[in-house]
This record gives sequence, structure tokens and C-alpha cells, in this order.
Amino acid sequence: MTTALKIGLIRASLPSYFPDKHNVWTKAEAALGRLCAALDVELFVAPDVPMDARDTVVALDHCRAEGVDFVLLLHGGFTMGDVARTIAASSFRAGFWSVPEPVRTGDVQLNNFVSLNMSMSIARLVRDLKTHPVQWYHGAPESPDLTARLTNTLRALKAAKALEGARIGVVGGLAMTFYNMEVSTSALRARLGVETANHDMGELTGRMAALDASRVQAEVAKMAQAAGVDGVSDAQMTLTGQAALALRDMAKDGGYDALAVSDWPALQDTPGMHPGAAFTWLEEVDQLPVASEGDILGAVTQLVAKSLTSQVGYLLDMTEPDLEAGQLLMWHGGGGPLYLADDLGAKWINHPMIGRGTPEGPIYGAISDLVFRDGPTTVFRIARDASALFQMNANVSGREPSGFTGCRGWLDGFQIDGEAASLEDTVATVMAHGLEHHFVLVPEDHAAPLAEFGAWTGMETLTKRPYRHHLDARDFS
Repeated sequence: MTTALKIGLIRASLPSYFPDKHNVWTKAEAALGRLCAALDVELFVAPDVPMDARDTVVALDHCRAEGVDFVLLLHGGFTMGDVARTIAASSFRAGFWSVPEPVRTGDVQLNNFVSLNMSMSIARLVRDLKTHPVQWYHGAPESPDLTARLTNTLRALKAAKALEGARIGVVGGLAMTFYNMEVSTSALRARLGVETANHDMGELTGRMAALDASRVQAEVAKMAQAAGVDGVSDAQMTLTGQAALALRDMAKDGGYDALAVSDWPALQDTPGMHPGAAFTWLEEVDQLPVASEGDILGAVTQLVAKSLTSQVGYLLDMTEPDLEAGQLLMWHGGGGPLYLADDLGAKWINHPMIGRGTPEGPIYGAISDLVFRDGPTTVFRIARDASALFQMNANVSGREPSGFTGCRGWLDGFQIDGEAASLEDTVATVMAHGLEHHFVLVPEDHAAPLAEFGAWTGMETLTKRPYRHHLDARDFS
């Protein structure tokens, strides 16, 4: 994993005593410093105030030497176009900021907003703002709106930074039949800087078998303290503990930030289990995302969720749209952390699908069983070899019966990319875009930083497609 996000502040102005007179520099640096500290972001302030292109090259060299990821140009007073053009022509992700006039009568003191307007219009001449945007900011350092806008940027950039050099361990490859979750790892590396490494399933099962029994039982005891064991045999809980420990060791040994594991069908043959509860345990305790069915982009989406929320999200299927009620059941019969469980809590149960219809019944492998507590959520996925982003907001609205056994919740109140959507629209959008069937759900509304994350990383935004009673080729992206 890469180091913390670092931003570089470049203060710019024509020769003028007004920025100092009105404390533009001091107030801006102080406010930005407080915000960076709150978000665990490092701040570097370039030492000089550039007035032309040559000065700006020097300032950018300082930023490059300091390992800056994002350059913020502060128009303290009217700033020459050379400065903006040089920054816009650089490889840095960048933003331009102006502060309001200290007085609104008499002589213009700063002439900042005009300068910001000029800078943004210059930027579009020297870089493709669709794929390499420049964000603009206008507001006093103490302005809540400015703080919110900058916060969205820093959270988005932190998520992008979290992917640079991130490592995903792929265990057992892609689960059979899931062609829709195939990914070009070369494209993934080129676009986001994410690395993948493959491991044979035999390595996982070999590690499981070689574990010390006392270590396994200690882990199982911790799991039983966190959630009740309901009908799962001691043998299956032991296999679950083995899987959790073996995957934890593999992640540590490989320096992995996330795992993508083919949880079926090989593990049902040998050693005869499903690792869903092991995935849950690692996500809950270790904050290690584990994407089922070998879903690499699911793991990438989880890393973004973790950066935005400091928690691992829930990798879920859109399982059952209740068109009459206007609610969508999000569910998965595998992993998913415990923290979003409602007041009834969570328990460890036998996987309800593996083995059903056989004389033994569904006894192979433990999973977590929980219902999400009510509240706002964000559901999203990075798609198409990391070139596209889908996101929507919805509310968990509990109902009885609560849905299929596993991690689950009924959603309503849909918004796709900020636009209100019916359940029919939501289904139509997912189908028209051909979205892979795993989505990550996290509590609360993270639409703004997610949208900005997509912009900084050059992703296409997959927007709402209306439900129609007829085929329309314009709906397909």
C-alpha cells in the first residue's frame, strides 16, 4: 500500500501587498492545514510565490521533490495566465482556488475570481479535462461550503492514492461460469496502479492443513464470542478457523491489501467446506477485503469503500426486485462483515445452499447470517477493467420477512448518480449497462467523493437508464 496522500499548496499573485494586508496566505494555510490534519493528509506549502511560467516550474519542481500528489493553486491576488497554464500542462492532478473580495466597494483589492475564471479557461486549452480534470474552488478559508468541496476532493484523492501500488492476492482464480467478472490485470495496473498475484487453491488448503490445532481453536473461540454458533458442527467451525488463519497468513506473506478467492466449487470437494464465515471474520476483524468468486474488481471496489469509510463494505448481489413494493433485496450467502447488523445481531450458520437436497442437508461451510440495520447507504461498483463507475444511493428499510438467509437488506429510495430512480429504472440501468452482479454496499451517503474519485481516475460515469416497455438501443452504453 502506498503512503499518505500529500498535497502541495502554491500561492500565486502579481506583485501586490493586498494578499498580505488581508491575510489571504495566513488564513488559507491555517484552514487547509486543519482540514488536512483531520483527514490524515500531508500538506506541503511551496516556499515562493510564482509570478510567471519560470517561477511556476520551480514551484512544481519543489512539489515533485516532496512527493506531492495534488497541486492546489491559490489565487491570492490576480495571477498571470502563465502560472495556470504551466500547472495545467503538468502531469499533476490539480485544483485552482480563489477567495472572495475582502470589500465589495471602492477599489478592487484582489481581483481573484476573474483570475480563477481565466485560469480554468486556460486549463481546457492545454489538458483534456474529461480525463485529466482540474477542480475549481471559490470561497473564504472558513467557508463551510468550501470546506465541504475540498473535503470531497481529498477523500476522492485518498481513494485513488489507496489503489496506487495496492496488491490483491487471487486465490484459485475466477470461479467457474462468471465470465462477466473477467478483468484485464494489465489494464487494471495501467489505470489504477493495482497489482495482482495468483495462488493455486492447493496452497490455501495446504496451509489450512498445516496449522497448529491450538491456534485454530483459539480463533474459533474468538468467532464464537463475536456471534452465536447456530447449528454449525465443530468440524465445520474448525475448517472455518483454518481458512481464516490461512488466508490471513497468505495476505501477510504476500503484502496483500485485499484478496479475491474462488470460494466454490473446489473447496467443497477438498476439504469439504465453504469459507464465507472466514471471509466475514477477516473483513470484520482484520479490515481485509475478501471478494468471493475470484472477483478482482469487487476487491478493488472494496478498497475504495475502505478508503472512504474506514470499514470494509458488503459485497452483495442484487438478488430480488419486489416490483410491487418498490424494494430491492441486496443479499449474499457468503462473506460480509458484522458491523451493520440490526438489533438482532449476527450468528454463524450452515451455508443454506451447499448440500441442500442431499441426505446430509446444507451442512458444508459456515456463513454469517444478519439483517442490515435501517439507514442510508451507498451502493457502487468499479466496472469494465476499471474504466467505468456505477453508483447509487438507497435506504435500507427493514421488512418482514427479512429476505433470504445470509447478509441482507431491503432497499428503497433509489438515486442513481444523484438522479431519482424507481426500482424499475434501477433494474433497467443495471441491465442496460451490463453491470457485473457484485456490488459493494456501505452505510451513509458517499456519492460526492465517489463521483469525484471517478473523475480523477478518468472513469466513465454509468448514468440512469429509464425503464421502458420496449427495446431502445440508446439505453445500452
